Order: sequence, then C-alpha cells, then structure tokens
Amino acid sequence: MDSLLDALQEGRLIELLDNNKEDALQFLAHIIEAIPSLPAGTDVMERVMARERAANSALGKGWACPHTRVPFEEDLMCVVGWSPQGIDYGAPDGIPVSIIVMYLVPENQRNQFLREASMLAKALKSYADMEKLSAAGELNEIRDYLLDLISSTRECVGPDARARMIQLQVRPSVAPIPAYDLANLIVEPVTIVTGPGLKHIVLAQNRHLVEFLDSARGLVEKLATEGVFQNDGWRVLKRGEVTYQGDRILYDCLAIKTADANPKTDR
Repeated sequence: MDSLLDALQEGRLIELLDNNKEDALQFLAHIIEAIPSLPAGTDVMERVMARERAANSALGKGWACPHTRVPFEEDLMCVVGWSPQGIDYGAPDGIPVSIIVMYLVPENQRNQFLREASMLAKALKSYADMEKLSAAGELNEIRDYLLDLISSTRECVGPDARARMIQLQVRPSVAPIPAYDLANLIVEPVTIVTGPGLKHIVLAQNRHLVEFLDSARGLVEKLATEGVFQNDGWRVLKRGEVTYQGDRILYDCLAIKTADANPKTDR
C-alpha cells in the first residue's frame, strides 16, 4: 500500500473534527486540491460526491475508501482522515467510520489503485488488532496503527520498502517540512462579494488573508473562469456562488496555505 504509506510519510493524516460525512469528505477533498501538482480547477469534491451518490464507499469495520478518477496523468494521490467520534457513513455493517482513505486516481494509475485497494480490503479481513482503532486516543496512535496494518499485510517486504518503514518509525519528532507536506495547513473559509463597477469585498477571519485578497489582481476573474485563484502561497478554491439583483455575485470559497509559507497567520 505504497500511496497510503506516502500519505503517512508526507503528513497527510488529518484529524477530522466534524463527524458529518459530507463535511468530512469535503475537507479531505480540499486537502487533495491543495497539492501543488494537481491541475488548477480540478473539482475533487464534486467528483467524489458524485461517485459516493452512486455507491457507498464504506468498507466495513469502521473504514471507508472514497475515490474518483481523473482524465490526466499524475501520481496516485491519497489523504487519510481519522474521526475520533466516528461518522455515520451508512456502512452496511452499521459501524461508524473512523478511518477515511481518500484517493484521486489519474488515468495512468488505475492498476496501481486497484492493487492498493485490494490489499486494503485484504488487510481489513486479516488484521488481528482491529480493536486498536477504537482504543486510539490521538493522531500518533492512529499513525502507528496504520503502519502496523501496512507491515502486517505485506507478505514479503522488500529492502526498499523495509527501509521506508524504519524511516517512518524512527524519524525525529522535529524534522524539516518539505514543500509538499500538508500536515501544517491553514484552511480559511472566505466570502467574496463583487458586481459591475464594484471593487470586490473580502470577508474572512484571517486579517492577513483579507489584506492580501483585497489587493489581489485577477482574483474575481480567476474565480469566475477557472474556479481557483493561486498566488503568494494561497490557493483560493470556489465552492459555490449565488447571483443577486444587479448582477452582484457572492462567491463561497476556501483558502488553503501551508503555515510555514507565511509567518503572519495570526488573526
């Protein structure tokens, strides 16, 4: 399960504070949308929810594996969410979902995804310590649980894979954060109001984000045509829009940035 292992390596194990299914899937989808290599305007949330409406992705035993395919070539992308309370996911066995493993599957990665999904399903049938999931109290315990599951599922771990597992288990608690590490994200809801002859108005709690977007050139144009505006480390994603009288438009957005990209993040 290399992509799941990559998600643990690169900080894409996220605690889900909201136990609503759609909100949890939306949050994880936006984490994937923040990955720099993803083409701008890729609506992961809509794709995931469309597939979820067609077939529930619950695997049983407190796990779910939502995924969607995209018509371009890239690496297989994975993000993992942990819900301490459990999410009413509509699982066939009735068990609330605690672990959501979300995949974005590019055209060239379909076979790799099928292999990984098959190994995950096999792990859930054979892993002897499934009760550790409900006993875990914090994110590091969940990480260790997932590492145990991965290592126990591999019938034969090669030298490279074994070295990666050792690196994960013994790496220092304070380590350099690579540019693609999403463990330290700032995620801010933003409302933007605009209209003919009007300068756009930005409503958000983060003062520095408001100051930045107030003066951002091309913000409204990018949101209207591409659904995303990216500059100075911020990625602003349009989630929806409402048109009012006088052609005034309200954009409901989410702004995402890694915390280390800008030290001025106080509110």
